[in-house]
Amino acid sequence: MSKICQITGKRAMGGNNVSHSLRRTKRQFNVNLFTKKFYYVEEDCWIVLKVSAAGLRIINRIGLDAAIRKALEKGYLDIKTLENQVIG
Repeated sequence: MSKICQITGKRAMGGNNVSHSLRRTKRQFNVNLFTKKFYYVEEDCWIVLKVSAAGLRIINRIGLDAAIRKALEKGYLDIKTLENQVIG
């Protein structure tokens, strides 16, 4: 799976390394991703999500169910991948 947060939709972006003499070489800014296991109370199961640090803060603030519903609406997460990640 690629380096995309399943809650916020954040993905790696490109840019330049700039040296002291202002020479530029291409580089990639990766997302701060974690593979995290959450207990989904509404479905009474465990799910595994790839979540960025900002996604973890969103889950802590609004709750797992609301964050998943918002990610499904925006298209960052789809039902098939969510069902495949269910543990137990």
